[in-house]
Amino acid sequence: MKEIELTYKKLLEPSDDLVSEIAQLDEDILILGVGGKMGPALARLAKQAIDKAGVNKKITGVARFSEPGLQEELNNEGIETICADLLEDDQLQALPDIKNVLYLAGTKFGTTGSESFTWAMNSYLPGRIAQKYKNSRIVVFSTGNVYPLTPVLMGGPIETLTPQPVGEYAQSCLGRERLFQCDSISKNSNYQSSMNCSCVIFY
Repeated sequence: MKEIELTYKKLLEPSDDLVSEIAQLDEDILILGVGGKMGPALARLAKQAIDKAGVNKKITGVARFSEPGLQEELNNEGIETICADLLEDDQLQALPDIKNVLYLAGTKFGTTGSESFTWAMNSYLPGRIAQKYKNSRIVVFSTGNVYPLTPVLMGGPIETLTPQPVGEYAQSCLGRERLFQCDSISKNSNYQSSMNCSCVIFY
């Protein structure tokens, strides 16, 4: 096995804290957007934590699975998969109701010429997901691009800054946060969402 593969495998080993939290978590886990940049690694990490905790918990991953072979790989690793287009409402409504939802779906960079699809994926769809899974716990992965550009010496934006998204990608991502935030208000629950792609383990 190549050194980079060994390093990748090492990074996917669950911490003791994660194993403990997985053991205490009730019911199964649904990952929406499991086929994207972070989805496969997150699914594998969660599966290893479940196995290490020795609990009976199922992980289901949903994606279009445009990457050849990925769906089969995840299935072989004990992660159940569903091939679905979340923007197709009949396919969305057919998904199983699961208590714990990780929301990773979205369109990333390179949105020029596809602005309408970007807004549909990053702002419209989150509202549909919040409605579909109104009785679930939802963890939302977002982006630091909702914050303003900052001087290098500042060390990057902090979460107390007022959002000032630059460009339609960042604006649509703020829309995602606001729609899930609205949903959490209706549930009288605490909403938090923050994510930078630099946290991806292979960066």
